[in-house]
Amino acid sequence: MALNDTTAKLEHLLNSLSKDLLKVTRGNKSAAQRVRVGTIRLEKVGKQFRKESVDAEKTGKFRKKKIRKRKR
Repeated sequence: MALNDTTAKLEHLLNSLSKDLLKVTRGNKSAAQRVRVGTIRLEKVGKQFRKESVDAEKTGKFRKKKIRKRKR
């Protein structure tokens, strides 16, 4: 469950950063500050995601989906 929460946090951070980045290009100084703070948070959550995903791979929680070839 923790990995799912972390991916949700990552998605939320990326969405908010992308919105603020658009505002930065228009000269919004407050949005620039939010982006700088957001990148620090993104780094922390990204490291957490990496750790949790590696642990999930080791314990077998991730399973690769088999790709079926289509018959033509």
